[in-house]
Parts: sequence; structure tokens; C-alpha cells
Amino acid sequence: MGKAEDYIEEALAAYELGAPVVGSVRFGEGHINDTFCVHTQPPDGACRRFILQRISAAAFGNPEQLMRNVVGVTDYLKKVIAWEGGDPDRETLTILRTRTGTCYFTDRAGGAWRCTPFIEHTVCLQAAETPELFYASAKAFGRFQRLLKDYPADTLFETIEKFHDTENRLRNFRKALEADKLGRAAGVRDEVEFVLRRSADCSVALEAQRAGKLPLRVTHNDTKLNNVLMDEKTGEGICVIDLDTVMPGLAINDFGDSIRFGANHSAEDERDLSKVNFDLGLFEVYTKGFLEGCGGILTPAELEYLPWGAKLMTLECGIRFLTDYLEGDHYFAVHRAGQNLDRCRTQFKLVSDMERCWDDMAAAVRKYA
Repeated sequence: MGKAEDYIEEALAAYELGAPVVGSVRFGEGHINDTFCVHTQPPDGACRRFILQRISAAAFGNPEQLMRNVVGVTDYLKKVIAWEGGDPDRETLTILRTRTGTCYFTDRAGGAWRCTPFIEHTVCLQAAETPELFYASAKAFGRFQRLLKDYPADTLFETIEKFHDTENRLRNFRKALEADKLGRAAGVRDEVEFVLRRSADCSVALEAQRAGKLPLRVTHNDTKLNNVLMDEKTGEGICVIDLDTVMPGLAINDFGDSIRFGANHSAEDERDLSKVNFDLGLFEVYTKGFLEGCGGILTPAELEYLPWGAKLMTLECGIRFLTDYLEGDHYFAVHRAGQNLDRCRTQFKLVSDMERCWDDMAAAVRKYA
């Protein structure tokens, strides 16, 4: 498809931005889409900024379905936010239409581009430097659930098939283990045994969903801190961004993925496992914020299964790293030998810690439910 820079002028020409473009630079730390910050300068006014993105064709094969999801959700959010007296231009993304009225533009090479106004006076953080920031992100993701509680989740497309299907991740792992194409299985017997001992756990949430205990909701599916824009002065979570993976899913998974990412202080590929520890205090901080943001919409069963969300998202991630290691490190980028195995081990260490703290995790949920 070529470098995004080769097509940016074509993409910019598809939009009416209200003033001449005076510059565009790559922006942010994302590794999936090609993202640019575009500056415009009216003759008699202040500079205005926009975010222009080329959607990754490798990650998302059907940009039309993806953008129908994003537009449907953001248009709905704007109505609810306005009805509640909020600022819909600041508290959710605005998808600009092209000159021909479409929600994205396709360049001559088939690349799909979208454009949104830059939400000023916000920051995107890569790590929660304080518990207060972790709490703020939790409240924002909980509010995201609440605002979309009446949105028909079954109308959303599955932009990544079986994304949080832990049973499917386990099946893929078993296939990779049986094939053992690179002969790596013998060196990871402990990790393999760790997964196999927890194979029944991989069905817990999905069985609860199939039994009608856990409802399908609109879920974000990438609930990391850096997908919440924070007010640069107050630190309040203003806007949930990166909506490419918005799909039907389980609220416990959105909760759990945040815990996996944020309730520990080590690098994802830390080799010294003594430095990898599940932080129960941060779990409690996040639980408080998330449930406050949800505003009472979660069912008793969803509340009961929140610790399972944390455990299963962490276990699933570890299984994915281990599967990729067995298959030759083709999916997750590696910069040194054994990096995916180290990533797997950190996740499994966190799972073990959660199992030891299980009763305390459940108590924290009950405290704020």
C-alpha cells in the first residue's frame, strides 16, 4: 500500500477543513494506524488542528464496517452527552465527512483515511503516574459503558473476529503446541503446563454469557490508559478514543484489560519476575472509578465476574504471547530473542498473583458495588 506520507495530500484534499493546511506531522505513539496532526491557519484566526489517520489494512480488513461502527457509536454518544448537559464536541470524537459526504476517504491505493478535529487542552498518557490518573481512566471507561447502555450492541460489526474469545485463543495455542514447528515446546514446559491447568478457566466467561448471565454490551476492547484523553489541568478523563475495536462484548473484559495493563508496575517484557507484581491497591482504585463511572448499570452477575475479567484478560494475553512464541514470533513484534516468552511469563505471574488475592479482589468489588 505504500508509505502514508505518499498519499496524505490526496487524503487532505478530500476534506474541507475551513482554512489552508500549513503543516502535518506524524503524531502519537500508536503502532497500528498511521496518524498525523494537521495544522490549518485561517488568515484572521488562531491555528486549528485535526487528526488525520490512515486505517491499518493489515489489522482491519473491512474499513467500511469499522467506520459504520465508529460513526454509529459516536453519533449516539453525542446525543446522550448533549441530553445530559455535557459538551459533545469535547467528550467524544467527531468524525468529519468528506467533500462527498462519506465518513472516510479511499485513496488511489485503496487506503482508508478518516479525519477528526483535535480535542484541545487534553493529554494522552502512556502510564498512570499516580493512582488518581488510573482512577480517572477507570471512571471514563465506566462512563463509556453507561452512556452506551441502551445502544443495540447486536448492530455492531465484529471488526476483529473472535477477539476476546478465550476458548478460541486456547484452541489456537493447542494447535501451535501440537505442531511445534520450531521445536520450542520442550523449552517451555512450565508455561505449557500453566495454561493446561487453567484450560477450564478459559470457558468461564463465555459459558456465563451463553447461559444468559452476562449480557452483550458495546465494549471498547482496548481499555488502556492511553485511550483516554485527560484534561491537561484537572487530570479528569474527558474522552475515550481509539474506537476501532468497538464491538459487541462483555463489560468484564473491558474492566479486566485495564487491570491487566495498569495494576502492575513492571514492563510487559520484564525478565526479572520478582519485579512483576499485581497491585491490589491499584485494582481497588480502578474498581472504584469504573463502578462510579458505570453508575449502577452492571448486573449482579457482571459485578460478581469482574475479578474473572481481570484474570481471563491477563491469561488470554499470556496465551497469545506463548502461542506466537511457539509459532515463530510472527504476530507480536519482537526486538530480541525470547521477548514473547518473557511477555508470556509476566502475564502468567500476574495471573498467579491474582489467584492468591482472589478473595480480596472480590471484596473490593463488593465494597464499591
